[in-house]
Amino acid sequence: MNRIDWTGTQPPKATEKGIWGWMFFDWAAQPFFTVVTTFIFGPYFVARLTDDPVSAQAMWSNVATISSVIIAVLSPVLGSIADQSGARKPWIGFFAVIKIASLFGLWFAAPGSPILYPVIFMILASISAEFSIVFNDSMMPRLVDRTEVGKLSNTAWGLGYLGGMIVLIAVVTLLAASPESGKTILGLDPLFGLDPHAGEDARVTGPISAVWYLIFILPMFLFTPDVRRGLPFGAAVRFGLKELRNTLGELKERRGILKFLVARMIYQDGVNGLLILGGVFAAGMFGWATIEIGIYGIILNVVAILGCLLAGRIDKAVGSKATVVISLTMLLLATLGIISTGPGYTLFGLMPLPTVDSGGLFGTAAEKAYILYGLLIGLAFGPVQASSRSYLARSVSLEEAGRYFGIYALSGRATSFMATLLFSLVTYMSGSPRLGMATLILFLAGGLALLVRTPYPADRA
Repeated sequence: MNRIDWTGTQPPKATEKGIWGWMFFDWAAQPFFTVVTTFIFGPYFVARLTDDPVSAQAMWSNVATISSVIIAVLSPVLGSIADQSGARKPWIGFFAVIKIASLFGLWFAAPGSPILYPVIFMILASISAEFSIVFNDSMMPRLVDRTEVGKLSNTAWGLGYLGGMIVLIAVVTLLAASPESGKTILGLDPLFGLDPHAGEDARVTGPISAVWYLIFILPMFLFTPDVRRGLPFGAAVRFGLKELRNTLGELKERRGILKFLVARMIYQDGVNGLLILGGVFAAGMFGWATIEIGIYGIILNVVAILGCLLAGRIDKAVGSKATVVISLTMLLLATLGIISTGPGYTLFGLMPLPTVDSGGLFGTAAEKAYILYGLLIGLAFGPVQASSRSYLARSVSLEEAGRYFGIYALSGRATSFMATLLFSLVTYMSGSPRLGMATLILFLAGGLALLVRTPYPADRA
């Protein structure tokens, strides 16, 4: 079986410009997740696109479920094919076309329009984004030596949050207007004459994310080295599928990697659910409009950048496993805090809160408590993903990186429909999104329990 062949004196495989080009992929990709999936378009889909917020929350969850199933099935296949064909950039370019076109399609998701079209566009954009990440991640082990992988991964993730935050700030301050006043938070008329009553301030996030992505993936294409030699496409498909079968069989012997992938499969379900549903849950509970959701997102992204920078140092000092364990513990505490909070209380009623609204943004005590719990999420959800990525990069060889990162994507998506599906079922049956959110604790705690018993690096067992 293959084992990773790192040496402490191995020089970087890419120039500084090439490394920055690779990191700019995260900068380019993150606004889709920040302003479309989590903080602006997602809450708009739930709260304003239809007249039934509870059903809309379940529908948004179903979008994530369908996307996750497709990603889980195809990611390992594509990763194995990439190992045989060599080059990653053509695949990233192919999926970029689909993603960009789908994001432009979100502009047409006006209130009262058929909901089917934004559902289709979101599914296409989501799977294209995730497939591109598989190929980008599999390039990482070739760029720097082993000691720097965790720092590189966390720095790139932090750079991504910075890019997402810049776009989010632009939307909140220049484009998103209050439906009552028609003014942005700065007291300005929204740029381009966007009409908040028609949801244009939220719908425009699709085209904005598309243009941002198109511009900022160019440094990766221009400067980051790619594997050039490989098999022709047809042969790469045949040999890639064969290698995938061999790799899946090999996992029975590489028990440490298998245990890590299973642990990550479980806890990533909870992380995905928290990212997809957190903003939606807040919008439904407090009636937050685009401005409130946007400010909340900015706060989380500022904290997330700090979290990734700190995690890069922690990862280098104590390793990726310890970084992930700390982050998961923080996410568990944050999720408990969120579901324990409602109008007039937190900590499941053990701490009553005044219900008077002081006016302005986040005017009630419960909203402020929600934001405090959100700070823990902001600190942890970047490092838990970035250090999971470096955990695997330290555990596989360069030649098998594509197929193992494909399986890594599978582990992040294979059962992620379970988190969103369980949320949907519990919400439908109980009529309570709070109980739906509580199911995420099962995934975070279960994955953490298995991870603490996993070797590090994972190829040691």
